Amino acid sequence: MKFKLTFWRVVFAVIVAAGLYSTWLRFFHGLGASTHLSDEFPWGLWIGFDALCGIMLTAGGFTLLAAVHVFNIDKWRAVARPALVTAFLGYLLEVAALMFDLGKPYNIWHPLIMWNPRSVMFLVGWCVMIYTGVMALEFAPVVFERFRYTRPLRIIRALSMPVVITGVVIAVIHQSALGSLYLIVPGKLHPLWYTPILPLLFFISAIAAGLAMTIFESTMSARHFHHSLEKPVILGIGRVLTVVLIVYGGVRIHDLVRTGAIRHAFRIGYEQSMFWIELALTLIIPLALLVTRRVRENPISLYFVSIITVIGFVVNRLNVAVTGMETSAGVRYIPKWSEVSVTLMIVAFGIVIFSLVVKYLPIFTHGHERPSVIPRCDSGAESPSHAAGSFPAAPGMTQRPAR
Repeated sequence: MKFKLTFWRVVFAVIVAAGLYSTWLRFFHGLGASTHLSDEFPWGLWIGFDALCGIMLTAGGFTLLAAVHVFNIDKWRAVARPALVTAFLGYLLEVAALMFDLGKPYNIWHPLIMWNPRSVMFLVGWCVMIYTGVMALEFAPVVFERFRYTRPLRIIRALSMPVVITGVVIAVIHQSALGSLYLIVPGKLHPLWYTPILPLLFFISAIAAGLAMTIFESTMSARHFHHSLEKPVILGIGRVLTVVLIVYGGVRIHDLVRTGAIRHAFRIGYEQSMFWIELALTLIIPLALLVTRRVRENPISLYFVSIITVIGFVVNRLNVAVTGMETSAGVRYIPKWSEVSVTLMIVAFGIVIFSLVVKYLPIFTHGHERPSVIPRCDSGAESPSHAAGSFPAAPGMTQRPAR
């Protein structure tokens, strides 16, 4: 097959080249040369975005697997496997990101034999290791189906229920434990984000972000990989997302009022500005759109709502990890270009690997999926091209025929 040079391939090459140079800086010249981190501010972009946000966005995996395999919501089965791929890749990429952030990454195996059950970091480390292993087991049937390994496939399917339940339990613990990391710094984290129920907020927000990410990736996959997108599934996830955002908003606002931290929101300052940006993107704008029936029942509208929601919860995680810690540290942290380039490289690799997995493994075409259609944005009727499996183009975008 002849190689074709495209704009996005050039962008990918530039990102990888910059990321590899930054990798060389990190491992041959240390954290001081490759980051703006310091003893006063040791956690920055690589923890705030690569770890906290990356793990949050994989929550769609355990949410949909639990819905399909534990609660028997069979209509969501079509998007469970893509969500599983996202979760598995997310954890693998988080491990890669941790190798950059750890001062001595070659000691990452120490928690296996040097136990400290009183440490939240120890709990988080074990959750990453166990859940990555569970994700590998849950992903194995995809590979076995592709290469027609029938005997291992039967064994894995026989163990599927305990494996899924184990994965869900570990994922819940891990999402909550990430919030627990910040319970030990009550005097350092800004009152707008510090709360004893931070683990609960991390868990609920992870479900919301995971559902939004599922809508986003399903829509993008349908468009770029030319497979059908089931409208009832996307609309159903949108309705659940609405409920989860209402629950999150209720818990968040009630906690701010209960602890008295709400008074800090009406002062003038950098933290207050970031708080209102976060609140607008996670609650005000998404809920204002989702309570509108026209938006809630339109897959393209839900796609744009999912983008806003994902960005909002990314801002939330960065506020906890970075914004809320800056004042107490006495610094204003701005990531160095090499930190940004490493993060972009990891994200780029994630997109490319996801594309290759979808292309060469049975992710959207496994046996229990039903062919389906999705209506045009401006009409409730189904067209023949949609029935054939094509995806309606968003405004301003050219529709391509299904292959």
